[in-house]
Amino acid sequence: MPKRDYYEILNLDRNASEEDVKKSYRQMAMKYHPDRNPGDHEAEEKFKEAAEAYEVLKDPQKRQRYDRFGHEGMRGGMDFGGFDFDLSDALRTFMSGFGGFGDIFGGGGRRGPVKGNDLQIKLKMTLQEIATGVEKKIKIRRQTTCAACGGSGAKSPGDVKTCPQCQGSGQIRQVSRSILGQFVNVTTCPQCRGEGEVVSAPCSSCHGTGREKSEAALNVNIPAGVSTGNYLTLRGEGDAGPKGGPKGDVLVFIEETEDKVFERHNDDVLYNCPISISQAVLGDTVEIPTLFGKSSLEIEPGIQSGTILRMRGKGIPHLHGSGKGDQLVQVKVWTPKKVSKETRKLFETLHKNPEVFPEH
Repeated sequence: MPKRDYYEILNLDRNASEEDVKKSYRQMAMKYHPDRNPGDHEAEEKFKEAAEAYEVLKDPQKRQRYDRFGHEGMRGGMDFGGFDFDLSDALRTFMSGFGGFGDIFGGGGRRGPVKGNDLQIKLKMTLQEIATGVEKKIKIRRQTTCAACGGSGAKSPGDVKTCPQCQGSGQIRQVSRSILGQFVNVTTCPQCRGEGEVVSAPCSSCHGTGREKSEAALNVNIPAGVSTGNYLTLRGEGDAGPKGGPKGDVLVFIEETEDKVFERHNDDVLYNCPISISQAVLGDTVEIPTLFGKSSLEIEPGIQSGTILRMRGKGIPHLHGSGKGDQLVQVKVWTPKKVSKETRKLFETLHKNPEVFPEH
């Protein structure tokens, strides 16, 4: 059966750019990938066709030769029809077309060191701590490398043997033939789980895992200006990797506790300041709390309840940049529920004065 035109296979015209070739190949490969079409031999053939076409058209020299001589120009080393074509070859082409993940479908060798797990911890912080920054000490439980075996999981170095099932490759390669050609299926070795080695006598301390539980106290420097949802990464402070693998990280998530005095609005804070009626009428200088200690605030005569005054630079420091937010002070005129007879008479007199209590 004559071969189909490579441009036709990838739905391209002869003037298609290299980017067009790559994009079209990706679409075809994803559509007909064996994992998406299990047992579909027609899809498998189209997948191999697309890989074959891409191998030629992605290379400027091969493409030029194909444009001049067609399929005949590919003979002598490039004609896939001249020998058995492994499905793994097409899969490797597919992976390289998506950024080069390496030779994972055949002869890739044993699995490399596995990184340990990342650990997460929530750290509660008050608004005052957030305003100034603070150093905290946290305690964690983590997996550390077994001191007895050094992470090998074996009682002694001589108890680590090459896996007899995969001969140290970490993979099992199965070859089968059909009328479509030769197919190679590569899977992780079930005996050594891809490590290429097995332990004949496990370590008595860690029972062959290469790791043991331990507690640790870590110091964390929290900068000023953080908020709920921010996190810090402590590199290499997480679980040790199995069999001597690298350590994971510790992610410290900030959780801001509710403050009884201030409300936070981004980097500004709001404080509700109660004043008496006489202070509102006559004005006054009041002392109010801030995140950085007490401060004086001038109340102008005749201020209305609900008025918001701004104290520059008394808020939360900006996390990414210099400066601070402001403290907003909302004035609330406090009305007493019970008054003395003398005070009541005074308010009755004032009530008759339209300047104090205007008619609405």
